[in-house]
Amino acid sequence: MERMHHPLCAPLAGALLGLAFLLCLPGSGWSASFSLTSDTLFRAFERNSKVAAPGYEYLQVNVGALKEKGLSFHLYGWGRIDLSDSGYYSDQSKGELLYGYLEYTNSLNNFDMKVGRQYIFEGIANQSIDGARVAIDVSPYFTVSAYGGQPVVLDSTDGRSGDSTFGGRIGNHLGSLYDLGVSYKIVTNDSTEQEQKLGVDLNTVLPLGISLSGFSSYNLRTNGWGEHSYELHFSVDDFYFRPFFERFNYEDYFGTGADSANPFILLAATDQTLTSYGTDVLWRKYGNWDTGVKFKGYHYDQGETDDAFYYSGLLTWHGQDLTQIGGELGRMEGQLDRDRYLLARTYFYYDQLPKALPFKFVTGDVVYAYYDRAIYNKNNAVFLSLGIGSNFLKNALQIKLSGDYSSDPYFNSDLRGLLTAQYSFDM
Repeated sequence: MERMHHPLCAPLAGALLGLAFLLCLPGSGWSASFSLTSDTLFRAFERNSKVAAPGYEYLQVNVGALKEKGLSFHLYGWGRIDLSDSGYYSDQSKGELLYGYLEYTNSLNNFDMKVGRQYIFEGIANQSIDGARVAIDVSPYFTVSAYGGQPVVLDSTDGRSGDSTFGGRIGNHLGSLYDLGVSYKIVTNDSTEQEQKLGVDLNTVLPLGISLSGFSSYNLRTNGWGEHSYELHFSVDDFYFRPFFERFNYEDYFGTGADSANPFILLAATDQTLTSYGTDVLWRKYGNWDTGVKFKGYHYDQGETDDAFYYSGLLTWHGQDLTQIGGELGRMEGQLDRDRYLLARTYFYYDQLPKALPFKFVTGDVVYAYYDRAIYNKNNAVFLSLGIGSNFLKNALQIKLSGDYSSDPYFNSDLRGLLTAQYSFDM
């Protein structure tokens, strides 16, 4: 579901931003830092024999105590306008405030408070709200956080009256040895409970340098575990291993209230359980070279023909600065035609170009898949991407021009162009 921005968001953000700038004026008595990042994008692509040319602006502003404890303001939003008359977008122009909040932090018990539109990553929570969040250490071993407000995603679902979300997390930790948290959230849509979940998250360091991290969620409405995701990290000599295990029960993971705005509500009715497992292995024996393999299996409880297994080999060379060249060669084995193919990929980023060239770096990415059996009379898929760019104003401004081409059994061909200008300013 497409997000809509609330009519009060723009004036509220403007008022808060104005307040932040006033506090930064000379004589305000408040020493503050300021940073601004602007991403301007111009895209071009063809749909239904017409060329769409949207222009995007992403603006991020941070003002206040950015390098120490204190009061600060943070804003991030985007706007879009279609520079053509293609009619591809239902609205010629559109914009949204992604976040805009005041934050106050204090060294006393690591107190942190945010008020405004913000993203909540709090154990079970991963959502945007208009509201408040508070976190504090209640002892050297326990941290408590809580939040509440209106969920932004429900803006376009019968208005905002009766929409709310509340939750929090209790964390127990012992230095960097471990962090164990229990979290809870409840979401109400039009005064009807839509979602109620518990979460358990863990990060710990085990003997022999092994680290374990993971997360589990329990759906209190369906009374079932929706997710278990865990992974290990450890090294043996020059080898680095990352085995992982994930299990999702669609009914408990996606299942919410009958009036849910969740776009995956149909998946919740399938009573399907997906289990994925595997490992990544990297061999870092020779300095600038990384050699590795990937293994990943997929198992579906409903319908054994959907099971599949992917394995591949990887090779990457790291040069000076950000320069790197890499590749991957893999095989997907499954029962369905879409899950039986060879995959080859090569990519590069090169920034050691001759000074006489008008650009300073070049990037590329090529992905090719060959299916054992034709799908819709086509047995291959290809993706090509090439970009060039340069930095200006002592690297404060980066301009990049790129083009992408793709073709697969489900889409005949797609050609896109993108011009990006990123500007960063700090004071």
